[in-house]
Amino acid sequence: MSYQKLAKEILDGVGGKENVNAVWHCATRLRFKLNDVKSADTNKIEKLEGVITVVDSAGQYQVVVGNSVSQVYGALTSLPGMATHASTSNEDVQEKRTGKFNPISQLMDFVSAVFTPFLGALAGAGILKGILALLTTMNWISPDSGAYKVWSTAGDAIFYFLPVFLAFTAAKKLRVNQFVAVSLAGALVHPTLVEIVSNSQTINFFGISIVPITYTASVFPILLAIWGLSYLEPLLNKFFPESVRNMLTPLFSLVIMLPLTLIMIGPIGTKISSVLALVLLAIYSFSPLLAGLVLGAFHQSIVIFGVHWALITLMINNITNQGYDQWLPIICAAVLSQAGAALGVFLKSKDAKIKGLSSSAAITAIFGITEPAIYGVTLKLKRPFYCAMIAGGIGGAIIGSFEVHASTFTFPSLLAIPTYLGQGFIGEVIGLIVAFFGAVILTYFFGVSTKSVGSISNDVSNPNEILSPIDGEVVPLNRVSDEVFASEAMGKGAGIIPADGIVTAPVNGTVTSVYRTGHAIGIVSDSGVELLIHIGINTVKLKGQYFKPLVKENEKIKVGDRLVEFDLEQIKAAGYDPTVMVVITNSSNYDQVIVNLEDAKSKRLLQLIPAEQ
Repeated sequence: MSYQKLAKEILDGVGGKENVNAVWHCATRLRFKLNDVKSADTNKIEKLEGVITVVDSAGQYQVVVGNSVSQVYGALTSLPGMATHASTSNEDVQEKRTGKFNPISQLMDFVSAVFTPFLGALAGAGILKGILALLTTMNWISPDSGAYKVWSTAGDAIFYFLPVFLAFTAAKKLRVNQFVAVSLAGALVHPTLVEIVSNSQTINFFGISIVPITYTASVFPILLAIWGLSYLEPLLNKFFPESVRNMLTPLFSLVIMLPLTLIMIGPIGTKISSVLALVLLAIYSFSPLLAGLVLGAFHQSIVIFGVHWALITLMINNITNQGYDQWLPIICAAVLSQAGAALGVFLKSKDAKIKGLSSSAAITAIFGITEPAIYGVTLKLKRPFYCAMIAGGIGGAIIGSFEVHASTFTFPSLLAIPTYLGQGFIGEVIGLIVAFFGAVILTYFFGVSTKSVGSISNDVSNPNEILSPIDGEVVPLNRVSDEVFASEAMGKGAGIIPADGIVTAPVNGTVTSVYRTGHAIGIVSDSGVELLIHIGINTVKLKGQYFKPLVKENEKIKVGDRLVEFDLEQIKAAGYDPTVMVVITNSSNYDQVIVNLEDAKSKRLLQLIPAEQ
């Protein structure tokens, strides 16, 4: 796949660079702030090869592309005129100016932009800490060994200096001097202050008593401090002449902000952290089982809207305040349930394309990235998503009832399991097994309908291409033994000598007619192609015998949905030619209708060249 080509197509789809206010990315999504969302062609973008789906939520236009998001983002921001939009937006000003300011949207924007750049490193460090916990628990390595100390330091560093990382990304988001912000954060975790805190001493600052607080691994104090800096820095820049601004603005920023942070902002941020931790603890304490049931069932629904970042902040905050988090183990059940549902689809389906898509999505979800499974498999089929919710809720309830704790933050996944060692760990194992295999079993038996088992892909990359609706040998339409069809009087198309008795939708669109005898169906695709699928020659004389229509008129269909089942052997035994004709009844709208004579289902059958070309 060409990332440059995909990036250009996505940019065209969102309305060009003129419609982009800002763009950034997370683990799987390109996140756009668009000037006019209505100018974006969502249907066009969703049909691009390499795009899983599009989500318009929380004030962001999110294009889900999966694990290749960083490469697509790099290609996108390298396009002419796009570099200035990359992660340096003026969306706050833009939204206020257009009267669309949304505080919830802005909060999600801010949290996403602050945590996304180093979330991978944070997760990696968490996994390392979990592995070390497992090694020491199994007595495979001693906590006093040099190897343990080296790796433990590597795992602890990003958490200990978390305010420094947050300062850098928050400053970038709020467009203030990043190095001043990092200096401010560095001062909060400076050994001198850490020693004063450890000795329970106070600082006398011009008669003001400051009781230092531990800011290592904290979240909210530094975010509030950088937010304050975003107001102070512009004022200082206006006050000082340009010739000395580069020195005096950083000087006075530090002179003013550090005491202000230690005296007021830091304690407020710490209080916010404590209150939020207490609220979450109160919810959990009311009923760990109920908390596990609800979060396990609905967490992945939150992911769909991209607003799960708020939970990430709170979970990191829990670890800072409590030394552990009780929500991460539950969320792991929700994650693995999606992996199990994708695996259930893989086991149930007989279609090679679905098997490839669902198997790769299941593997990705096992390792913590569920968007490909959600958007590519479970949510498209709907039932597997519900099965995953049920299994995740049951698994989460089990984990909640055992009151399992995570000792550090990392993405909930198979690799995160060692971080749950300790209290209730056996409950975690049981809950994850129930969530994963429960989703597999529920999806296999109840999650995939016979109508949709054929295919779940609606990604016909070219709206002027028609897929084959049935397995078999493709023949030119002028060779079929029906004079009307062979003359192309009804339109151009192709014939297929069927290998089975299952007709599936060759396009995304709407059923316009279902013949009473069940031997023919009319369809209009979403791109305006009018099709007639006619099963057999003179089979109207069978009066519906051996045919079973599975759809109704005006029903919306997607590629691969089953349309008709027919008894191929009985039709042939009755003396009828079973050739299936696929005819473009509005062929006059196209210069050419090119037939692909390759045999095999799910291959492109017809390519249409529009008349204007």
